[in-house]
Amino acid sequence: MDLRASLLRLLGLALMALAAAAAWWHTPPQPAQSLVERWGMPPSQFEEVAGRIVHLRDEGPREDREPLVLLHGLGGSLHDWEPWTAALRGTHRVIRLDLPGSGLSSTAAGGDYRVATDARAVLALLDHLHVQRFRLIAQGRGAGVAAHVALLAPQRATRLLLLAGAPVPMENIPPAPRLAAALPWPAVLVNGLMPRPLLAEVLRSLYAHPSQLSDAQIDRRRDLLLSEGNRWALLQQWRQRPSGDEASAAFRRLRLPVLLLWGAQDQLTPPALGEALQAAIPGSRLQLLDGVGHVPQEEAPGQSLAAAQPFIEKQ
Repeated sequence: MDLRASLLRLLGLALMALAAAAAWWHTPPQPAQSLVERWGMPPSQFEEVAGRIVHLRDEGPREDREPLVLLHGLGGSLHDWEPWTAALRGTHRVIRLDLPGSGLSSTAAGGDYRVATDARAVLALLDHLHVQRFRLIAQGRGAGVAAHVALLAPQRATRLLLLAGAPVPMENIPPAPRLAAALPWPAVLVNGLMPRPLLAEVLRSLYAHPSQLSDAQIDRRRDLLLSEGNRWALLQQWRQRPSGDEASAAFRRLRLPVLLLWGAQDQLTPPALGEALQAAIPGSRLQLLDGVGHVPQEEAPGQSLAAAQPFIEKQ
């Protein structure tokens, strides 16, 4: 009886601690419209496509016959590509968008966050914009989406540039977010929590040099994750990710020029995973970036774009 009482007491204390943490870190969802003034002003556009609202930015010369389509990674947004876009939009049409359940775009219908479903949403937007041929650039989870776009529209996708695009091994996830993602959280709790210290820790782990990550970047990520439904969507995107075998099977079917850009100090998806992906994709090329982690377009925009441009420009 004493043991049972002790266990019940410990359980009660644990529940009290959880309740206290939830109260301390409680951050209610924000309607997407309330975030537009900060993150969705021109040149942002909001287009209704297949019953969903898509937040995008479409910049640069319209005479560009093969626009660059930029896809962000897990928990990201079109703002992740701002440095690259600023350098490219003078000579290229650059289309970047918030994927379903990210940034200021609507959440996915029926909670379907599989990469193949996101790929169909990207193609629906490109059809809406009357874009026929395009070059795809994607980072992290967006690489899986981009691969499926290329497979669904092989006559339209002409090039594929992937940054740190391999599936993430479970053992590479930091312990705190790995545990958090595995627990059976109810949606109401997930949509009410966003501890900034945990988010900052996760983002810093993506950088080879964490001091490069600014408070403004952390605040932007947090702001956009507060958009209504995005925190639950983030959890579902992780839970619905393809297995390593499924992802590899999709990459092996690619038949277009592919460049893999990889941070040499990427701890989440180390260069060995880039080498394995290169071996899986026929004719692909791998290029390492010294002193760079998992998000080259943010940590080292000049270095990563300089490495990418010869591939982007090649006809």
